[in-house]
Amino acid sequence: MTAEMVISIAERAISIVLLTSGPLLIIALVTGLSVSIFQATTQIQEQTLAFVPKIVAVLVSIVIFGPWMLTRVTNFASDILQNLPRYIG
Repeated sequence: MTAEMVISIAERAISIVLLTSGPLLIIALVTGLSVSIFQATTQIQEQTLAFVPKIVAVLVSIVIFGPWMLTRVTNFASDILQNLPRYIG
């Protein structure tokens, strides 16, 4: 296994992680920003109000994006396992 192969695998792994976690992070960011704007305009300073909508939004987005995320990760893992003899030998 050469250094180029290791770097290529690591690069693909990082891109898969960023691609699959991106939708969840964006939804959490938008939800948190919306709740913060709502809290600022209504002057409600409840701490739990910031967390509960984000948790619900992320859980809903996992239900929506979960199959796509799982497909991407399993395709990457199966590609690594199928090409394992080539990487080792």
